[in-house]
Amino acid sequence: MENNEVTSQLLTVSETGYNFVDIANLAVAIAIIISAGLSVFYIFAGGISFILSGGDEQKIKKAIHTIRYAVIGLFITIFAVSVIAILGSIFNFDLVSYISWSKITEMMKTVIDRISSANLPNGETLN
Repeated sequence: MENNEVTSQLLTVSETGYNFVDIANLAVAIAIIISAGLSVFYIFAGGISFILSGGDEQKIKKAIHTIRYAVIGLFITIFAVSVIAILGSIFNFDLVSYISWSKITEMMKTVIDRISSANLPNGETLN
């Protein structure tokens, strides 16, 4: 099977109902979850760094900057989810449903299964 045929197979609606728009929504949902997780991680890392600074002024400044920028990142992530929800309700799209862990894992499994079952150009499979 040619690469173009595999690509066209992935871009068309499959028997499970996923198309390119669903995959793009999945990518946005994963990016939002990763950014929120990293923000929370850096808030904790900055807090631990603050506690372990030992009164050193430079370490305290660095820890406070880490916490500050992580909180700003978390607010931007929450704002992005809110904008997505508002735009989805205005245009009658269900965009927020993609930001659930079960939906993300289900779509990732389906995409991986479709890619692994696709034939390679020389006739082999990815199994």
